[in-house]
Amino acid sequence: LSAMGEPSMDPTISAADSTAQQDSLFSMMDVFLISLITGLFTYWFFFRKKKEKVPDLPRMPTVVAPVRDNSFIEKMKKTGRNIVVFYGSQTGTAEEFANRLSKDAHRYGLRGMAADPEEYDLSDLSRLSEIDKSLAVFCMATYGEGDPTDNAQDFYDWLQEADADLSGLRFAVFGLGNKTYEHFNAMAKYVDKRLEELGAQRIFELGLGDDDGNLEEDFITWREQFWPAVCEHFGVEATGEESSIRQYELVVHTDVNMNKVYTGEMGRLKSYENQKPPFDAKNPFLAQVTENRKLNKSGERHFMHLELDISNSKIRYESGDHVAVYPANDSSLVNQIGEILGTDLDTIMSLNNLDEESNKKHPFPCPTSYRTALTYYLDITNPPRTNVLYELAQYATDSGEQERLRKMASSAAEGKALYLSWVVEARRNILAILQDMPSLRPPIDHLCELLPRLQARYYSIASSSKVHSNSIHICAVTVEYKTKTGRLNKGVATNWLKNKVPEQNGSSSLVPMYVRKSQFRLPFKPSTPVIMIGPGTGIAPFMGFVQERAWLKQQGKEVGETVLYYGCRHEHEDYLYREELARFQKEGVLTQLNVAFSRDQAEKVYVQHLLKKNKEHVWKLINEGMAHIYLCGDARNMARDVQNTFYEIVSEFGNMSQPQAVDYVKKLMTKGRYSQDVWS
Repeated sequence: LSAMGEPSMDPTISAADSTAQQDSLFSMMDVFLISLITGLFTYWFFFRKKKEKVPDLPRMPTVVAPVRDNSFIEKMKKTGRNIVVFYGSQTGTAEEFANRLSKDAHRYGLRGMAADPEEYDLSDLSRLSEIDKSLAVFCMATYGEGDPTDNAQDFYDWLQEADADLSGLRFAVFGLGNKTYEHFNAMAKYVDKRLEELGAQRIFELGLGDDDGNLEEDFITWREQFWPAVCEHFGVEATGEESSIRQYELVVHTDVNMNKVYTGEMGRLKSYENQKPPFDAKNPFLAQVTENRKLNKSGERHFMHLELDISNSKIRYESGDHVAVYPANDSSLVNQIGEILGTDLDTIMSLNNLDEESNKKHPFPCPTSYRTALTYYLDITNPPRTNVLYELAQYATDSGEQERLRKMASSAAEGKALYLSWVVEARRNILAILQDMPSLRPPIDHLCELLPRLQARYYSIASSSKVHSNSIHICAVTVEYKTKTGRLNKGVATNWLKNKVPEQNGSSSLVPMYVRKSQFRLPFKPSTPVIMIGPGTGIAPFMGFVQERAWLKQQGKEVGETVLYYGCRHEHEDYLYREELARFQKEGVLTQLNVAFSRDQAEKVYVQHLLKKNKEHVWKLINEGMAHIYLCGDARNMARDVQNTFYEIVSEFGNMSQPQAVDYVKKLMTKGRYSQDVWS
């Protein structure tokens, strides 16, 4: 048979031959197969892509990132301290008081240290009893609506959740608050109460400072009774008179690389030349002023609307947030201080902390020039506190002037009265004091050590990011007044902002700023009615609110009633944003616009009078519409008067007694339906 065209086998071949041939054929096949298998195996073994063998290197020890030393106990033991003074500070005053208390300690044979609670683990409070004669003091400011300051937020959260046994802890609390605010000294009261609940022993009563009165006097009065209580508790005595101890030493740089010198930056050197997000208090963004226009038609005051360009900054904000601005002092004031003290203001220097263990190496960014320090870093316009006067007294060559300064810094009633009248009420800043005391000529480096830091100024943002995502609007009025001594005092930030003229890439129109989040928020549901009360520059956040409600309406959302109560002195003088508000009303976004012109008639009319006039509608919005109420402006009079008006409306239409009405409004606050953004 032939298969597949192959030649058929010769029929003459014998069977034996055939068998031998087959054996030979199979042997060749076996050899072929074996060779093939061997070849494939050899290839697989030698030429396959081998998995790289990991070299057997000696095992390296695990590198752990250095842990920040956040144990204040270990630091106190290492440096021989037994008193720690924690501060919750938003504007620097609580920090200043903490520093003063920690310096006081040496007079009693004790050693103190001021500490930022943000930098330490406060659960270590339970270990403070490991240190002999130990004491924790808390200088706590209250911020906003009874909130902790930014740097005390973690401490507050810990206190709320803590289940620690603080039975070995001895403590005292001094609070910094303002009686014009609803939640006066809420943070200090809470810390004082909570520490006691956790078993700590209070060695002196809670001090409540009132910035609406005389905070400095409140602090001195508390302090002069606090130290005797400490002495009695620990069985120690004062070692002598209060002495002037320098905290920093001066180093003058004669040969310095100017690229290493601070020129006004708040944190990182050259941060204004090389901007990097995220932007915050220690790393502000330099925003260009793109618009600066006067809002009022006439009158003595200057109201202004500014727009800051935040393009490419990655800064995000919500309606109701605050913009913080770092101002600069007036160059003429700086120059006058330099002239009086006979100083070359362009000298490059550093003030270095004599306590090498301190977290605070310098009082402000160093090295820098005296000019930069007095312009960007130090507060030269507010009346100095008594501790500054005490330290400066030694430099007065006239005995009468020296005695006067020491008296004002004393705790005697006569000294307090003199300080109140000659410094506080006369609004004498450091320049005025130097001018009125010709023999007082302190070294400029000691003056720079004593003056408090120049603080950022906060403004309610007058725009909505839904409409203006790349700009932040500010509404402000310049502060300017005559003092009892006949001097013209000007507000630092508002007069600085007034001169920020928009120009192409000009440094003169740059503003260092950052955004601070707020709880002042529109309702989650756009259909919820809102009642906004904001006379004067209190209109600012409501411009943002109304812009946002207009945007929501354009998106097809159902927007609830939007009612505004605004007030100013004269209709044709200081009616801010008149055209814009009229347009919003015409478009139906502002469902009601009520304006009180306080001085256009014989009898003054304020926003609370208009609320009373519309009391039935106001109650209907609150009771049936579940409206949210917003209040912005002066805390001292307006906010209180408006709140009292709401008590009356609730009492009348809700058929409640006065205490019940007060409780009703307080509950609105708790539920976030009555929000305030006020200042004093």
